[in-house]
Amino acid sequence: MRKVYIILSILILTVGTLNAQSSNDILISSGFDLIKTDYSRFGDKLQFGAEANYFVVRHFAAGAGLELWTRNASSFAMGMRYYPLDNFFVRFRGLIGANDVALGGGWSKPITEKWRFEAIGDFYFGQTEFGIRAGVGYVIKK
Repeated sequence: MRKVYIILSILILTVGTLNAQSSNDILISSGFDLIKTDYSRFGDKLQFGAEANYFVVRHFAAGAGLELWTRNASSFAMGMRYYPLDNFFVRFRGLIGANDVALGGGWSKPITEKWRFEAIGDFYFGQTEFGIRAGVGYVIKK
């Protein structure tokens, strides 16, 4: 129990010092699925995504993008991200074309002031599949 208090204390103390997005910033990001539950072997079926997110307020962004598959039709994605902490987010997206909805969570680690590394896990409700994605993002400051 003591370890939990120490970890929470460190997180609370470091939240104010992290490089976070601000209102009116735009995050352009892209990535590809490293693992997905319907993959039989690596490279057999690939999924790539690119999106732009506009930060309405510091912890909430609305976004749109494209999802490209090597085996299925491409999809237009619309969704939102909520950042309860500066580096962690929860996202919800609708995939138009695949007729699916995805709920996920991710981690965004600043590399520089404008570049981010992102790792995301998504659950696709229509396909009942789970995927883990890695990518990069670039922040356009207001």
